[in-house]
Amino acid sequence: MYNSIATVSLSGSLPEKLAAIAAAGFEGVELFEADVLADPHTPREIGRIIADHGLRCVTLQPFRDFEGLPEPRRAAVFDRAEHKFDLAQELGTDLLMVCSSTVADASGDHARIAADLHELGDRAGRRNLRVAYEALAWGRHVNDHRDAWAIVQAADHPQAGLVLDSFHSLARRIPSETLLDIDPTRIFLVQMADAPTIQMDILQWSRHLRCMPGQGGLALVDYVAALMRIGYDDVLSLEIFNDTFRSHATRVTALDGVRSLIALRDEATQRVKPAGGTLPPKVAVERLDFIEFAASRDDTVKLEALFGKLGFTLGGRHRSKAVSLWRQGQISFVLNSEPDGFAASHGTVHGASVCAIGLAVNDVAAAHVRAQGLRIPSFEQAHGPGERTLPAVRGVGGSLIEFVEAAIDPEQAWMQDFAIDPAADTKGAGLTGIDHFTQTVAHGELLSWRLFYTSLFDIEAEPQVDLVDPVGLVQSEVLHTPNGALTLALNGSASSRTLSSRFVDYYFGAGVQHVALATDDIFTAADALTERGIEFLQMPGNYYGDLVARFGLEESLVARMRRHQIIYDRDATGSYFHLFTRAFERRIFFEIVERRGYAGFDPQGAAIRLAAQTRLKLLPGDPAVPMQSRP
Repeated sequence: MYNSIATVSLSGSLPEKLAAIAAAGFEGVELFEADVLADPHTPREIGRIIADHGLRCVTLQPFRDFEGLPEPRRAAVFDRAEHKFDLAQELGTDLLMVCSSTVADASGDHARIAADLHELGDRAGRRNLRVAYEALAWGRHVNDHRDAWAIVQAADHPQAGLVLDSFHSLARRIPSETLLDIDPTRIFLVQMADAPTIQMDILQWSRHLRCMPGQGGLALVDYVAALMRIGYDDVLSLEIFNDTFRSHATRVTALDGVRSLIALRDEATQRVKPAGGTLPPKVAVERLDFIEFAASRDDTVKLEALFGKLGFTLGGRHRSKAVSLWRQGQISFVLNSEPDGFAASHGTVHGASVCAIGLAVNDVAAAHVRAQGLRIPSFEQAHGPGERTLPAVRGVGGSLIEFVEAAIDPEQAWMQDFAIDPAADTKGAGLTGIDHFTQTVAHGELLSWRLFYTSLFDIEAEPQVDLVDPVGLVQSEVLHTPNGALTLALNGSASSRTLSSRFVDYYFGAGVQHVALATDDIFTAADALTERGIEFLQMPGNYYGDLVARFGLEESLVARMRRHQIIYDRDATGSYFHLFTRAFERRIFFEIVERRGYAGFDPQGAAIRLAAQTRLKLLPGDPAVPMQSRP
């Protein structure tokens, strides 16, 4: 199979789209007729541009409302088809894609439709062209690929074949097993699109919310696996209608498209032939080994003070660089204040920030190979004599994900670059591990970063939820590995006024906005952190008044929670206690969590937290709003 994409999937002018498609590594392109009509180049010139990029023009599409028409409209539509054949030949493609009719007076008689398709195939054959028939999910009479296949069979013309579109089939819940009844030699084009699994009008769903494979919830792996089982080995072409993609960076969307098809085809291959994929398996994360912060000299002093207040102990200093290691429980923070190198560059752009995350994986070499196969950029830092180099890939906001061999104890691996203090007390304030972290991204990048994680790692995506910020909604999606070793949330907002959007705008790009640290006893931890001088985010008194009524909690427990600004949620699995620190330099904040069987993330509590943070002057230029007095 080879990869293609329809020009309608991307933003920009037609030359910009074609350049991005070629740069991403696609082999083919579907020309959406509207793109051709709006472009100043002649069709023949467009064909040359396509060829100069090393692309093949897969098809011209769409030819609409063709079949089953009464005279004289039937004669007129065949005249229109001849014009489309002229255009296809000028563009350099041999295939015209035909959609099933949506007009009111078209006949639903399959024999008539098949006769029309036969004649269209006859006319195409005189020009050495082909036509391919597609069942639109909202077609008036033909809206099921099984009916379209029956019509193609009845038409019985070698130049008339079938178009399959995963969205049109799966949106109507047509079983993928029905593809097994189709002759693969009569499939002239397969179009791929994913979509969120929601209930809405199919036409509107298709026109606005399609997305790349792996970004939605449709069973595309089953669909492609069925095609492989019948021996289909031709083009897989993305046809994506998405409002966000139409305004997103053209080259980013094109690269996401290639990545999605590579991952989809590889997973489907493994489904059909176990161990038959072209890539190593998805990367299994065994541990989150460290979080690395980049900071200037001044910010380093402030962060060291903050880490100390959070109960972290200086566990060692790098043998040759201005890098320190801070430890508590199973948590390792690396603080990098080197004046040169990657961390310094990251800090110059973003300020004090998380610049890297170290993940322990079972096979570092295989992880690197999979990343390369998915067109994920790798990164290698300059290193001094005797220093260990961790293979890394570029992640959110230009940060790094560094790979560590899980079988090697950290103190025998990357920690060897540090002079470790064996006497350091890492009990601290009772914080035991990293529960999760949040990466805040531009709203238009949410699907892109979801695809990044789900294609590279063995990780699952929870359904997206809306968090209520006082000035807009924040879309949030949690991703977690099956073993719980890595959990992260991706947040983004279409509103420019939310805290999420202002974080991205003010700090010049996406990044980690908060880190949640686990404890076995949040009340003891809160006492210890208070004694060390940590300031907690103040919650409104009304919130605590509601807890007693909503959950039936004892007033004495709520009073303890109120004293430390702890918030709470409960579901069928257990209880969740958590509190938040004030943000460091209005950038990164920390959450302290205790889970008692609870596996969620308290979206209602997130809304209370966002409201509390909005009352503060969190970013330069924000209006200062006095905090509510603590009752």
